[in-house]
Amino acid sequence: MHNGSEQHMRISIIGTGYVGLVSGSCLADVGHTVTCVDIEQAKVDVINNATAPIYEDGLDELLSRNVGKRLTATMDLEAAVRESELTIIAVGTPFDGDQIDLSYIRAAAAQIGRALREKSDWHTIVVKSTVVPGTTEDVVLPILELESGKIAGVDFGVGMNPEFLREGDAVYDFMHPDRIVLGGIDVRSLSTLRDLYAPFEGVDVVETTPRTAEMIKYTSNSLLATMISFSNEIGNLCATAGNVDVKEVFDAVHLDRRLSPLLPDGSRIVPSFTTYLEAGCGFGGSCFPKDVKALIAYGKERAASMSILEAVIETNNKQPKKMLDLLFKHIPDITGKRIALLGVSFKPGSDDVRESPALPILDGLLHAGAHIQIHDPIVKSLPGMLETGGELTWHSDLTTAIRDVEAILVTARWEQYAKLPGMLQDESISPLVIDGRRMLDKTLLPNYAGIGISEPLSRTLADEDRLDRLE
Repeated sequence: MHNGSEQHMRISIIGTGYVGLVSGSCLADVGHTVTCVDIEQAKVDVINNATAPIYEDGLDELLSRNVGKRLTATMDLEAAVRESELTIIAVGTPFDGDQIDLSYIRAAAAQIGRALREKSDWHTIVVKSTVVPGTTEDVVLPILELESGKIAGVDFGVGMNPEFLREGDAVYDFMHPDRIVLGGIDVRSLSTLRDLYAPFEGVDVVETTPRTAEMIKYTSNSLLATMISFSNEIGNLCATAGNVDVKEVFDAVHLDRRLSPLLPDGSRIVPSFTTYLEAGCGFGGSCFPKDVKALIAYGKERAASMSILEAVIETNNKQPKKMLDLLFKHIPDITGKRIALLGVSFKPGSDDVRESPALPILDGLLHAGAHIQIHDPIVKSLPGMLETGGELTWHSDLTTAIRDVEAILVTARWEQYAKLPGMLQDESISPLVIDGRRMLDKTLLPNYAGIGISEPLSRTLADEDRLDRLE
């Protein structure tokens, strides 16, 4: 995978969020010299102390191995640019409801441009933030030219290099990429990007324009989000069909050899993308909701129909309520009742609660006056949560969190929650377990409800008539 003979580069990375810090740490680990830039002194100090300000598996080890050797953090953007050959822009691009907010991108580009004004050497600027097609060439490039007084393609290079990192698995994904997408305005920009990723051998490399690179990123995330909402729509239909379980449906769909091919020895390859073809309580996080909405907005600006992606968001927005519907169907009044909610982060392996399906569920429980016992292996608080009419208690111990509760709602697929059936065997009264991730064996829980399961069909008069005739 990593070749020790390649030329190492000096890199500056603007932004130390989840993309910037993971990228910087991994690039340092393969031999490049990296300076991470942030506007917050506290964050810079934490990184220079070899501590990760975010939870990401393997990141602490990377920092302890590289900080002070090939990795440093600073607030001095212009010095970092002057002392490097390549600058990666990895700042946030929040969605404001109509379009992505490019204010951080514009500010970074302006500062980089001012640093280039003082620099005689060739320099390449690469956008890694997720931005809609055209942003690199139509927004970033003109700002760089304006502020530097130089010409792109003549005095400096410009590229776009999207990230494909799953939160919780970001370090692994960076070090073992399934593809590397390089968008460049010219041959020299692409050549520099090739050098950047030279340590990664045996990986498919796509060389294209910045616009296409930007579109590849949005298309990848939109496809996965579409698979999830499609699965949830099927699950919601199964719930109405009578004696149908969506898990059985999708387990059989996954056996299609186009989805899970058979090897010559008869063993089956089960691609990880089949996990997106499972019903649940919806997707969240900082990427899928934002990216799909941004692509819809981009399409609308161009009078392109985005009806499928609009439906993806609409289905996802309704999905957390399915958990509350199941709860109220079994326990119509939860005022004062103890309810356990397990899993606040939008997915296991992450402390990210942005757009997490657990939040609207929690909000509904609070408004209904429940006493909520909340557990998450990493998340320990939710600043600014509205606690209307209910009580909220955080538990670091799972056994304590589920003690003496009327219902347990599983909202994230943390592996320790798979132990619930065994943990509940000793309970004198079985609480209702609502499985929002379909991760539990329903036959092991006497009081089970899950997304995408319909009740057994009751006998109709026609059934009785048919049985009479058979007799």
